[in-house]
Amino acid sequence: MSYRALARSAPLTFFLLGVLARLPYAMTPIGTLLLLQHTTSSATFAGLAAGAQSIAIAFSGFAAGGLAVRFGARQFGMTLAVFNALAAIFLVAASTSRPAMFGAAVLVGLTQPHVGFLVRVHWSRALGRGTMLLRTAFSYESAVDEMSFVVGPAVAGLFALMWPGSGPLLGMALLLLGAGLPFAARYTDGTPVRPTGTLPVRRMALLVASMAALGAIFGAIQTAATAYAGGGSGFLYACLGVGSALSGIAYGWLPQAFRVEARYVVFSVTLVFGMTILPLSPWPLAGITAAGFFIAPYMITLYALTDVVAPPGRLPVAMAVLGAGGPIGTAIGQATTGALIDGGGLAAAWYAPAGYACVALLVALVNRRDFAQ
Repeated sequence: MSYRALARSAPLTFFLLGVLARLPYAMTPIGTLLLLQHTTSSATFAGLAAGAQSIAIAFSGFAAGGLAVRFGARQFGMTLAVFNALAAIFLVAASTSRPAMFGAAVLVGLTQPHVGFLVRVHWSRALGRGTMLLRTAFSYESAVDEMSFVVGPAVAGLFALMWPGSGPLLGMALLLLGAGLPFAARYTDGTPVRPTGTLPVRRMALLVASMAALGAIFGAIQTAATAYAGGGSGFLYACLGVGSALSGIAYGWLPQAFRVEARYVVFSVTLVFGMTILPLSPWPLAGITAAGFFIAPYMITLYALTDVVAPPGRLPVAMAVLGAGGPIGTAIGQATTGALIDGGGLAAAWYAPAGYACVALLVALVNRRDFAQ
């Protein structure tokens, strides 16, 4: 199924607002770190507050699906877009008190709109579950997710030049109100639904574990890249996103005969191969770019599996719970890789992503029959 058919299935403003509305999520970590380091001159405090914010984002992700079902995705998305913008402004205004800044940083995490899961639920309902065009939509959304983490930090940097310290968070607020709010108002379902069916707890737990392993890979690469390149780490991490976005687009052309449970195992294997490139490559830039190509196929497959195993009435909950596994894994990857750097140096840190990829493969191999259709 072609991307031309996907483009005809929704208006241009849907795609444009869907991209812009996702940038604040990618700007949140760097915006928080830049503001807190600028105002307190303490990297330790900034790191603690950003870590608490990541945990809050994961917690809000677990709750997001149930709230969207109960109140309707439109009301949920519009409310959080406004609240997240106000929380970002409050964080800027609270810059004279460390306790207030810490609390505001957590509030920013708790009020994340989680646009990515809302968009995927929309596609599943609009295109039909299990269809080839839905696979194309998930491929496109994965590419947008990755590119948001390339463009978002760059946009944050532009706002930081205009308003040092507070610029990225103020830019977030503008994007939330200018893109996130109208996107939720125009392109999400406003009808609350009664949850039907029961989530398959075991299979969802396995998928969340798989997503957490992927998040740990992200966290490990972020930490290692920062230790290697310092201020230039954003460029290195952007290269990871570019490679992943390209393979995400290509995923949409996989043949229908390549069933989703087979993809789960195959792309778990290729994820290990891709992360093994990192410690073996003599050029970190080339290694990170090459490793990025193996990320999106694995991530898209996790969303496709969730679409298969979740009952229709529980799909928003399932998508939100899956997404919440990512920030949890990221926090784990950052912490463990930081310890590796302190204990064994930077060379040891580049092996951490491969280790987490092996965890992902183990989960897929041991439990692959749970996902047989």
